[in-house]
Amino acid sequence: MVNFFIIFYLSITLVIGFWASKKIKSAGDFALAGKSLSTLLVAVTLFATWFGSTQIMGNPGYFITDGFSSYITLVLSGGFCLVIVGQFYARKLYRMNIVTINDFFKVRYNKTLETVSSILMVLSYPHWIAAQFVALAYLFNTVMGIPFQYGIILGASIVVFYTYIGGMWAVAYTDMVQSVMILLGLFILLFQVLDETGGITAIFKNQPNEFYHLTPDGGLDEWSDYIALLLAFTAGAIPVQEIYQRVFSAKNERTARHGLFLGAFLMVLIPSIPLIIGLGGVQLYPELLENGNSQDIIPTLVKTMTTIPVQILFYGAMISAILSTSSGAMLAPATVIAENLIKPNVKTLSDKKLLRFTRLSVVLVAIVSCYFAFDNSDIVGLVEASLSLILVCLFAPFTFGLFWNKASVKGAWAAVIFGGLTWFCCYIFETRLDATIYGTVISCFCMVIVSLIYPDKKGKTDIE
Repeated sequence: MVNFFIIFYLSITLVIGFWASKKIKSAGDFALAGKSLSTLLVAVTLFATWFGSTQIMGNPGYFITDGFSSYITLVLSGGFCLVIVGQFYARKLYRMNIVTINDFFKVRYNKTLETVSSILMVLSYPHWIAAQFVALAYLFNTVMGIPFQYGIILGASIVVFYTYIGGMWAVAYTDMVQSVMILLGLFILLFQVLDETGGITAIFKNQPNEFYHLTPDGGLDEWSDYIALLLAFTAGAIPVQEIYQRVFSAKNERTARHGLFLGAFLMVLIPSIPLIIGLGGVQLYPELLENGNSQDIIPTLVKTMTTIPVQILFYGAMISAILSTSSGAMLAPATVIAENLIKPNVKTLSDKKLLRFTRLSVVLVAIVSCYFAFDNSDIVGLVEASLSLILVCLFAPFTFGLFWNKASVKGAWAAVIFGGLTWFCCYIFETRLDATIYGTVISCFCMVIVSLIYPDKKGKTDIE
């Protein structure tokens, strides 16, 4: 029965994607939904894209073992990032009337930096998308008994289908439906867990004092991991395409900013629920931690303690969360490939051909992501890896270029090259401090020093 309803729900998702494809008349419709999204749709698509496997299956295990220090790095960081973007970045970038943030690199610096930043951006996404495919595979295996490898292929195929045909319109509408499913499923399971544990106070009262510490209790190694996660999920998430694809899809600048603030609220409130569910679940069933795979806690908990109707609703919610994240994550690099790597290098490219290239890019990104999904099944680790590359290479030239009129082309090159090389060398040699910390510091330092030493001969116009 559970299997039937899950298949039925997946079919509805595909039908929505097919219906949304009727709105696609141009490449602009596919990438930015005709620049017509409301505040609610901007917020919901942001939330649905970021609320996925990490929040439902990855974060609860970290919260159970690390307490509130992990809450800061894995939950609050996302909301903080969206507030920063809404307050400082969105207004300037929306007024530039661009499609991708790599267009910014072309306008602010030059076409070569646009190309390099586009390649780096595209390379950063497969790890994140792979994390969603891994989560879907775990879920299909737990609920339907589908082998892990086949689950990856099945999940990828579903997401590719409705993203390929419907683009941003399909992402927006399916995100709205999926968000409703997510909320219903999470709240029903939360109330059931609270009822059996005796309330939220009973869940937290027996935790040790260290559980409530907002910072790590260990030494340098623990602090290194803590800072690296904070950097990755705040600064590292600022220059990512999926945020600005929603910003640029908004009806106007005000709608974009309000959507970001509402999205930030949702990204703090809703991801807190799986943490409470996981904590209460292991209190009721301590054996959930015995298999050593904390990513299975919530799926196993649902299967163990809920009725069939609740299982149907919650598994639907989990699948919704992961599908919405996957589709948004796939559309972002596909748009960058088409707009910033293919379009500038193909003469007389019609809008119809650009739309075709964008759709084919969705398939390409999915194939590469499947490779990483088969190679690494650590969900949180995959997401952190995807953000590290953007952080150490693109954050500095993006941020300084937007807010500092002395930022130069050579400074941007220095930030990208030396930030990336530093991160890579530290990663290879396994330095005690996380490679992300070294890479970020060096990238920002090089951006400032080289820009001052080698200013642009012709001053760049300030971004209003």
